[in-house]
Amino acid sequence: MRAKITSILLIATLVAIVPPLSANADSMPDVPDPNLEFNLTGAGATFPYPLIDLWRVEYNNAYNNVNLNYQSIGSGGGIKQHIEKTVNFAASDKPMSEAERKLAPGTLHIPEAIGGVVLVYNLPEVPNKGLKLTADDISKIFLGEITRWNDPAIAAVNPGVNLPDKEIVTAHRSDGSGTTFIFTEYLTTVSPTWDEKIGKGKSVPWPSGLAAAGNEGVAGIVKSTPYSIGYIELAYAFQTGMSYASIENADKTAFIEPTLDSISAASSGVADSLPEADKSWVNVSLVNAPGKDSYPIASFTYLLVYDDLKQVTKNKAQAKAVIHMINWMITDGQEYSSSLLYVPLSDKVVELGKQGLSKVTYDGETLWDYKPSTQPAGDLGIPKWIRDNAKWWSEGLITDQDYINGLQYLIKEGILKV
Repeated sequence: MRAKITSILLIATLVAIVPPLSANADSMPDVPDPNLEFNLTGAGATFPYPLIDLWRVEYNNAYNNVNLNYQSIGSGGGIKQHIEKTVNFAASDKPMSEAERKLAPGTLHIPEAIGGVVLVYNLPEVPNKGLKLTADDISKIFLGEITRWNDPAIAAVNPGVNLPDKEIVTAHRSDGSGTTFIFTEYLTTVSPTWDEKIGKGKSVPWPSGLAAAGNEGVAGIVKSTPYSIGYIELAYAFQTGMSYASIENADKTAFIEPTLDSISAASSGVADSLPEADKSWVNVSLVNAPGKDSYPIASFTYLLVYDDLKQVTKNKAQAKAVIHMINWMITDGQEYSSSLLYVPLSDKVVELGKQGLSKVTYDGETLWDYKPSTQPAGDLGIPKWIRDNAKWWSEGLITDQDYINGLQYLIKEGILKV
């Protein structure tokens, strides 16, 4: 009897509160034509490569006629190929400069994830995550002004840590890199000396140190070179088990370990001030964000897409496949971000991306007639107290009669319409 009542109440509730999908769900891009095979190409940033590579696999599991070949060559290489129109899309951790945008008119910036750049180190005497560094320490290490690990400035913020009397070996990127841009943007923000002498960019004139291509190259130097330090994306450090430092926050009140929570804290509140996809993103930055819990070296990473895909695709069907895949990355694909220590995009940032993708055409013909949901994401517009009441009833915490009384009240007040 209980099962029969349960079924009746559940059906009644679903009929009452779940509106037609066409009224509230976002419109979706057309699914890639299952009768065709699509080989899509992308190139650029190594910063999001672990996530993009996982997306490649998971998307192909869902749409096995779509294959993605993504070349992890650095943001500089990705922007170059985007300008030269040799790939379907590119990825960059650095927003395109005004000069680059002039060379690639019609470029859209679609945020794909938020990540952190970490300082990895190889100190046999210091345990994993045992090192703390201030902004001043970091800038002076890479300027060559602090040259030994037991320097008094480093020792002052690491009491009790066995810092060796060894020369510091720095490692940096040799290729044009968005990770380098993020790190040097941070150094430029916190150090007037760095700003004056070196500046920020995908490539900069490093005062000293060893160089290698890609996040994996810098990681390789640090892993194989005792007493070295370098900068890489958090996912690479996590996947390889490397030691990384906690860094003093912008408020100078605490040393912050790079985690999902601390990187997310750095990005909180920024969504309301972001530009539209077809505008300039050159001034968007998350580095040294205020807040006691904010990790100071965080950044968006972007997909770069032309607003007319005829320039970089073979036909309209392939262009639609590109749009569908990128939309999947910024929606369904976000569920894979946290496992690799990338912060998933907020709903507002996802919406910006969707609106950008809706502007993409093929030879002037619209590819996706996007109609945003009329209800808040995630709850179909149902007030929390109603959902809680349904949950408590389903768990047996309130009686059938109490739940029926609640439904009758909602119907009487016009909140539910059967």
